[in-house]
Amino acid sequence: MDNSLRQPEPYDYESSGPKRSRITMWVILSLLGILIVGAGSVALYVWSSLQPTKEGDAVKLEIPAGTSANQVADLLEKNGIIKNSFIFKYYLKLENQGSRFQAGLYELSPGMANDAIIAKLNAGDTVAAETIRFTIPEGFTVLQIADKLAEEKLIDKDKFLKLAASKSAWGDADAVRSIPNINTLHQRLEGYLFPETYEMKKESTEEDIIVRMVSELDRKLSQLPQGWQEDMEERGLTFHELLTIASLVEREVVVDEERALVAGVIQNRIKDGMKLQIDATVQYSLDKPKERLFNKDLEVDSPYNTYKVEGLPPGPIASPSLASIQAALYPEETEYMFYVTKKDGTQTHLFAKTYSEHLRNIDKSNQTAG
Repeated sequence: MDNSLRQPEPYDYESSGPKRSRITMWVILSLLGILIVGAGSVALYVWSSLQPTKEGDAVKLEIPAGTSANQVADLLEKNGIIKNSFIFKYYLKLENQGSRFQAGLYELSPGMANDAIIAKLNAGDTVAAETIRFTIPEGFTVLQIADKLAEEKLIDKDKFLKLAASKSAWGDADAVRSIPNINTLHQRLEGYLFPETYEMKKESTEEDIIVRMVSELDRKLSQLPQGWQEDMEERGLTFHELLTIASLVEREVVVDEERALVAGVIQNRIKDGMKLQIDATVQYSLDKPKERLFNKDLEVDSPYNTYKVEGLPPGPIASPSLASIQAALYPEETEYMFYVTKKDGTQTHLFAKTYSEHLRNIDKSNQTAG
């Protein structure tokens, strides 16, 4: 064996250089290919995600106030209006959209283009919510209101009356805070449920309806002459007392022109310490109102019976109109102390300054009957 050292064979740089370059090029091209395929796949995914969903039936979608654009995107995907909320959110940012979306109930259909969805949300192109509509006549009591709403299948009567008897704050309503904390009130909210025609959402609860009605009283009071509260206080009245007088006027008067005059008579009798002796308060004291009161009815033991108690009853006996509230606030200055309903069908009254004159008016009224 030849153990002598051998010289290394010379390296062929000329032959290996091109081969190495080809390998590097293939690696680079492969990487580029992978990147291109990956980018194409991402682009295809984004493009596909932004395509409209399959057409389908319209969907009603409620967007609450304060909902962010990202939350709207999630709602749209959840309801099948868009394919991918994640991609849609970036699309909104790219298009500088989403800041003008408006709350409300929308009708959107699967298959809508993204720009059409965005335009509808920006425009606030909402659909009207299903509503209920009811009218509370002037002079209705809490019980009559509950009966009417129950007959129209809008409330559970027992639940409504239980709520009306509670000492709830009733949201931001202000006038209702004037109710005194006394045990003699027949119905706590009597007089505070303003008589009006209301339109509310179909799913409104008994509590929603009460809040709406007591809040309506606040809105109506804002229509009274400026400074009315100071005028009320100068007369030494609380708002609860004012509303009580207004309810008496409401139940006693039909003709608008007589409201302030009857309020003046009530004021005069209170000043002179006379019992009001108003039939409507006796009717309110009874379990069921009667078409005609008898002498025995005037003896009913109730704090609302103004034939037996002096001054005003504990609270209103019905829901007064704004006209009656204004009449109670600004009664007509008069010397009249009595009035009796004419029986000639006009529903007006005969007024008297003295009791003897009042008796003559009663006879006169009876003569015109029938």
